[in-house]
Amino acid sequence: GAIAASVAIPLLRRRLRIPAAATVAATVAGPVGTAILFPRTKTRDAVLFGQQMWAFTVVHELPYDDPDALRARLKVRYPIVADRLIGFGRLPNSRLQKLFGKPDSTTALDRFLSFAHWAWFLEPHASLLFILTRDNPRFARAARQMAAAYDLGCAGYFAVPTAPPWWAAENGYTGDEKVERLMERVGEEVWGDLWPALYRTFGGNPWAAMPSLHFGASVLAAILLSESSRTAGAVGWAYAGVLGFALVHLGEHYVLDLLAGLGLVVAVRKGEPIAEPVALALSDGIQKLERLANA
Repeated sequence: GAIAASVAIPLLRRRLRIPAAATVAATVAGPVGTAILFPRTKTRDAVLFGQQMWAFTVVHELPYDDPDALRARLKVRYPIVADRLIGFGRLPNSRLQKLFGKPDSTTALDRFLSFAHWAWFLEPHASLLFILTRDNPRFARAARQMAAAYDLGCAGYFAVPTAPPWWAAENGYTGDEKVERLMERVGEEVWGDLWPALYRTFGGNPWAAMPSLHFGASVLAAILLSESSRTAGAVGWAYAGVLGFALVHLGEHYVLDLLAGLGLVVAVRKGEPIAEPVALALSDGIQKLERLANA
């Protein structure tokens, strides 16, 4: 029942006007149900993390279920002020687009960086899959840290809803500094008629920008990969560097968002040993129920 509800309630929440608290509780209950019903295997571990990411996807969209209420709390100006300080008076987004872009057209760099951005929807999870299959003893800790990063980032989206640079520019907050959402233009060229549906699917909350989980999760993936394989870690770090540049150039994130994503990773890495006893105690309790369920 919990597993079924973790899928059905998020999908029906708007139609049935299900409260946000009930939706969150349902999505959290799903992984617990799976952990109790099924003995631990690599497949179950992968399914559990998939359920965690489904829960993140649902919960990070919840504030935007009421756009007017969220708009009343939306922060727009503080990252502009901070990034102009970082950029010595100008937004780094605007600087990069003017330096490398072409007005009203896309470049090969725009397309390459857009594909790097889209790859993020797979990269952190592919990194954990690599650890699951190649270095299984490290998987539980790695998955716990990645899940914590996503969950804490989601809490940031609730607490401090922040507009990305492309939205701020579209709505006149950046003055004469133009910041385009270059990925949207590339998406229209590459995907054609499919782009509107893809855009709606992956753009569930346009004001979930602070911190940048795109950058934070890619950096954390690079760290976790480095602990398992030097070669895989080098690939992870190369990707994180490209993605960081892409997020600023494409107008998706401020530099401040990226720095906050780095801070989130530091918090997770430093805080994980402190939280580990609680996590292991919860795990022991669920394992006892799993043994009862499969006796």
